Amino acid sequence: MTSFNRNSFSLEGKVALITGGSYGIGFAIASAYAEYGAEICFNDINQELVDKGLAAYKEAGIEAHGYVADVTDEEQVKNMVQTIEEEVGTIDILVNNAGIIKRIPMIEMTVEQWRSVIDVDLNAPFIVSKAVIPRMMEKGQGKIINICSMMSELGRETVSAYAAAKGGLKMLTRNICSEYGSANIQCNAIGPGYIATPQTAPLRERQADGSRHPFDQFIIAKTPAARWGTTDDLKGPAVFLASSASDFVNGHILYVDGGILAYIGKQP
Repeated sequence: MTSFNRNSFSLEGKVALITGGSYGIGFAIASAYAEYGAEICFNDINQELVDKGLAAYKEAGIEAHGYVADVTDEEQVKNMVQTIEEEVGTIDILVNNAGIIKRIPMIEMTVEQWRSVIDVDLNAPFIVSKAVIPRMMEKGQGKIINICSMMSELGRETVSAYAAAKGGLKMLTRNICSEYGSANIQCNAIGPGYIATPQTAPLRERQADGSRHPFDQFIIAKTPAARWGTTDDLKGPAVFLASSASDFVNGHILYVDGGILAYIGKQP
């Protein structure tokens, strides 16, 4: 335990692995970690995505280490973690960010589609966490941050598999805390709200008459902050949960949602 000071948020000397960290939320979190001194490692499913990620990090002035690995494959994950330990060092911070979503009504979703979402969004965080925890225990410290979702708490049409996986990830977060908190390993989660990304840009485009897109109207009306979040909004929470400033925070899901989960919505 260290006394709190301005250096409590420093990540100097730490090695961070961000799964699916080539772009989007994973890239934003990794960039914040680099700014606070961490050595950045990330993976993606194929070499093309890893190369794009490496180029993006280089453009941002960040020296990152990229690895090709399927996070649903235990052997590939073991090999990746071993390679990182040999080339960079023991992983101090793990962000289980890799994820997919399939927007399909439940009765139209095949079992294979269901399983693919559960595999990436729930089984993979188990596999990667399992691979890094033993060395964290040996070192006597570690930080695991899972990327949950508002769908860890709420349901919506067409996202049955995603909501089931993210709800399960919430409980995996709490269980890792329960099992390994005594080893000075903190496992917490971030639950992003609706984040403005290139993928959601079409949903935020103004209509021909100048009005908001219907989904954009829906999100603004449901969010007390009256805006979409940005990837920058996730950086502070991510740094906090990775740093010694959060050493007594464990099993917590930090929703960065502009207040959606606290709000019943406007009266019609």
